[in-house]
Amino acid sequence: MKEIKIEDHKIISKIELPKLPTLLDLEETDDEVKKELKKIRKKLGKLQDTLYAHGKYSVLVCLQGMDTSGKDSLIREVFKDFNARGVEVMSFKVPTTLELKHDYLWRHYLALPARGKFGVHNRTHYENVLVTRVHPGYILGENLPGVNSVDDVNEAFWNKRFNEINNFEKHLAKNGTLIFKFFMNLSKNEQKRRLLRRLDLKEKNWKFSAGDLKERKLWENYMDCYQDAINRTSKEHAPWFNIPADNKPAARLAVATILHKTLKQYKDIDEPELDAKTKANLHLYKEQLNNE
Repeated sequence: MKEIKIEDHKIISKIELPKLPTLLDLEETDDEVKKELKKIRKKLGKLQDTLYAHGKYSVLVCLQGMDTSGKDSLIREVFKDFNARGVEVMSFKVPTTLELKHDYLWRHYLALPARGKFGVHNRTHYENVLVTRVHPGYILGENLPGVNSVDDVNEAFWNKRFNEINNFEKHLAKNGTLIFKFFMNLSKNEQKRRLLRRLDLKEKNWKFSAGDLKERKLWENYMDCYQDAINRTSKEHAPWFNIPADNKPAARLAVATILHKTLKQYKDIDEPELDAKTKANLHLYKEQLNNE
């Protein structure tokens, strides 16, 4: 099987989105790819146990991508072998009335993982510079000072918002959150195939929304916004990774492998040792229990 290398996916310089691959060929069958994923996700689960015992880092996994890019099934398959207490999944929908009464990052702060845990965000704080940028009228619903019409949602507004997001992530990183941002890079043709499948298969009908077709017409707008967002916010402490998403098994394995390989580089993540007194008396504690 072709090796998945972090550097092939990590975005460290300006990118042109149309030039990035949407299909990852691992030179192996889907069944073999799935077998490899089982091995990696078990290793990830054990690593999370160590992370929990260590108690100094949390991991934030951000998943962004167009509709049908496979985010839901990726979460199901990659984190299947985690202790349920060690991973928290959050899916961000249209802001509620309460959420709109706070600043746009408020609900994302509330969903951050505690130290020792993984937080997986299906759609993220980047919705606030993606969907809202394609549909600037949504910003008016935030009822912000100085924003009275769509004309006020200008380049200066977006520059400010990107600076806020960069500062948000920098603050998290400095306080022990390891951030991974995955862009599920789906081709337009593959999205069409997956949408047709939702229409063709009765058991998949519930996933379809007419709104998907409206958003699909804005594909190029979304790609422009994704490219700009990635270029402005891919930092060493919070990097973006391009994940070719046209093949779901390969995309899942890529995400799992990048997580595992990167986290294994943190040599200070280790299970804490017992204090000297407790360690020296382990045999006594065993005797006490055996003699009950």
